Amino acid sequence: MYNRYAETQHWKVEVLSTSESGIGGLKEVIAIIEGKGVYSRMKYESGVHRVQRVPETEQQGRVHTSAITVAVLPEAEDVDIKIEAKDLRIDTFCSSGPGGQSVNTTYSAVRITHLPTNTVVSCQDEKSQIKNREKGMRVLRARLYEMEMEKQQQALAKERKAMVGSGDRSEKIRTYNFPQNRVTDHRIGLTLHQLAEVMDGKLQPIIDALVTHFQAEKLKHQAEVVA
Repeated sequence: MYNRYAETQHWKVEVLSTSESGIGGLKEVIAIIEGKGVYSRMKYESGVHRVQRVPETEQQGRVHTSAITVAVLPEAEDVDIKIEAKDLRIDTFCSSGPGGQSVNTTYSAVRITHLPTNTVVSCQDEKSQIKNREKGMRVLRARLYEMEMEKQQQALAKERKAMVGSGDRSEKIRTYNFPQNRVTDHRIGLTLHQLAEVMDGKLQPIIDALVTHFQAEKLKHQAEVVA
């Protein structure tokens, strides 16, 4: 659906995975869209999209209604872990494990505590305190990276849930009505009788209207806050 629109914006669409439903359709599609300004414009596609159509198997000509949920999220970036010296408490102690007299009688073992997160790592493998400290810092960095990545994934999951809601049709943001060749975006009251063009990926009129609307709402809110 987005391919032709993406091409006009110099965007690249890469489908990562697809999952088919039991009746021959698609249950889930995950894709990456890359390009300048892609998230700032495509984020308005997040929500419940309602489809009204007459299936080929429908004998009475009745319109059937179904819905899909769409979530548009920024790609998670690599976490840059910065460890400040003021955030560390470093203790030294005698190694307690095997290693001979030189290991067990010198303060070569290192315990590093990251105060903001109360993360503690210890290293006593080496005879040298400097080497133990270097190893300990590598372990600490890895643990902090893991913690930050988990936090980031939780934040994205929460954002996705907020975007799609429960998935119920009553929460729809847009309706695609095939019998009437109509597309309606319920957030801004926009209706276009150009369903074929929209399904062909020509989303620009809708997205332009959404961007204009929400930017105006944002400016209005900022003005009210200042006032």
